[in-house]
Amino acid sequence: MGERVTLCTIGFAKKSLRKFIGLLQDAGVTKVIDIRLHNTSQLAGYAKRDDLEFILETFGIAYEHVPELAPTEELMKSYKKGSTDWETYTVAFKELLNQRDAARLWLPPSRVFDDGVNCLLCAEDSPKRCHRRLVAEHFAALFPDIEVRHLV
Repeated sequence: MGERVTLCTIGFAKKSLRKFIGLLQDAGVTKVIDIRLHNTSQLAGYAKRDDLEFILETFGIAYEHVPELAPTEELMKSYKKGSTDWETYTVAFKELLNQRDAARLWLPPSRVFDDGVNCLLCAEDSPKRCHRRLVAEHFAALFPDIEVRHLV
């Protein structure tokens, strides 16, 4: 069995920039992996892609946008509008991760994750009904050495 690896998750909603950076620093995060489908909206505040990348860089944290780990536009809209319940959404999103072969992103040569503490980012405040939790659980099920930690 290999060495334990920590995979964190965080959402920026309802967090000040100070709190957001503090959570990342306290967890020892070395890279933030942005798994939002849309990350350039003015509504994202400090978490708008280019601004967030600059802020994280200032604190020595790497940034990468990986939309392959986001739900499709159709799936997201269906859930947000209430046409799809959480259980149906979960099944569909897990199938999407399998179809996209998300596991390849953990392994060379397609490796996105670095050797430090990686953190999946999305907007939702809580991981309870958020795709970042589903992505983290997907990787933890495939790679048993991964320990998931939600930063809230």
